[in-house]
Amino acid sequence: MKLLFKQRLFSWFDSYDIYDEAGNTLYVVKGQLSWGHCLKIFDPAGCEVGTVKERLFTFLPKFELYLGEQYMGCISKELTFLRPKYDIDCNGWHVEGNFLEWDYRIQGASGQPVAIVSKELFHWADTYVIDVYDPGDALCALMLVLAIDAEKCSRDN
Repeated sequence: MKLLFKQRLFSWFDSYDIYDEAGNTLYVVKGQLSWGHCLKIFDPAGCEVGTVKERLFTFLPKFELYLGEQYMGCISKELTFLRPKYDIDCNGWHVEGNFLEWDYRIQGASGQPVAIVSKELFHWADTYVIDVYDPGDALCALMLVLAIDAEKCSRDN
């Protein structure tokens, strides 16, 4: 299953639309006014299905992940050189990116691929393709990509 992740232009807060391969909206992501990043994920009917919230006052960036109101886990940036790595304390997943920080591989606990994330170049706003192997993992993979994008955005400002 492929997800197309597009940042909305001219938005005061982080705002994204997530589409499937046919161009149907699967999720809408809206940034909330808060200290640090707080991204709420809604299904096409407008029901909140997830949240990505930055944990403040940490040595390295950390983001809490929620499915609905239930805490799912946390993604933390690891201290590395050249290739970004992230520790995820849920699902046994691990994320590693290339040194340009455009492409990422999400792997399961036994090393099996969960998703491949690629940044598309030559767009006005951030655009990613998330190739998820199991459609049941799509929302969790999306939350990881949102956290990584928010971390990069904070670093670039």
